[in-house]
Amino acid sequence: MAATKKPKTATSDLFAQSEVAPPKGKAAGGKARASALTPEQRKEISAKANAAKKELASLPKATHGSADHPLRIGDLEISCYVLDDGRRVLSLGGMVRAMGMSIGGAGGGEGDRLVQFVNGKYISPFISPELLNRMSTSIRFQAPHGGTAATGYEADVLPEICDAVLEARKAGALRPHQMHIADQAEILVRGFARVGIIALVDEATGYQRDRAKDSLAKILEAFVAKALQPYMQTFPADFYEQMFRLRGLPYPPENPKFRPKYFGLLTNDIVYERLAPGLLDELKKQAKKDEKKAHLHRRLTAEVGHPKLKEHLASVVTAMKLSNDYPDFISKMNRIHPRFGKTIPLDLEDEDRGL
Repeated sequence: MAATKKPKTATSDLFAQSEVAPPKGKAAGGKARASALTPEQRKEISAKANAAKKELASLPKATHGSADHPLRIGDLEISCYVLDDGRRVLSLGGMVRAMGMSIGGAGGGEGDRLVQFVNGKYISPFISPELLNRMSTSIRFQAPHGGTAATGYEADVLPEICDAVLEARKAGALRPHQMHIADQAEILVRGFARVGIIALVDEATGYQRDRAKDSLAKILEAFVAKALQPYMQTFPADFYEQMFRLRGLPYPPENPKFRPKYFGLLTNDIVYERLAPGLLDELKKQAKKDEKKAHLHRRLTAEVGHPKLKEHLASVVTAMKLSNDYPDFISKMNRIHPRFGKTIPLDLEDEDRGL
């Protein structure tokens, strides 16, 4: 008896076609390219892929932060992260967009655009050598999600760029097509003024909840030297010139070495109280242990303390030059560099007059 043929249905036709249908479009092209590769070419591609994975694995990892929880300043959003070595990082693309710059540049990349800007002839005179050095190499790291390396800069680089842009605008150095960048910089600086940039990143990433209990001790260890450092002229002449001006005192004084005694109190407030949490108390504690009296800044470490002090002083002097009087200056400092310690009184006019 002959076998009865089952009638074909639309479903059976569909499955039959899917089993024999050849790949089309990109799939067909990819298969064709793969089949055309020689064994050596396949080996080379595999080696490159393995090298890329190895390089990615060697990069610092972001332990906190995500693109879904950016740093928000007004209408601006910047992806931010905390790396496993404690560095707070802003994404490069976010920084470029926050400054109102177009993506691209000399090499077609975001990094080229930002570095090209700070090296431009109109803005470069206002960029410190320290900032240029920090921007010479961007930070590549592993984002929490994604198989490729992310790129960024340490968070406090952005406020420094903004300060330089605003200085350039005040000096009339910017070109008309750069004025919108200054407008963006002003928006950002006002946003940073509400609270320190580090605290902003820690809050946005959730790092503040997981911060080690001894983190402040580690900060102090980085700043404070085990022994006195060799003397170095850290405080620039501009610092004292502006201090005299803001206090309404003639400069230079008749005695070039003259400094009102309370300048030490003011220096503690505008420098050491704002440089690192608990730094002033620790420096004073070390000073008491030493028989030989020495300036506080000589107890800062050469690796971290002195460079950070010089960066801080550069920012302080800039704020001084932009201020009309001492209260105006302190108001700016409280926004830009909030103090970690207690406040001090501003009513020191009697000592200005030597009373």
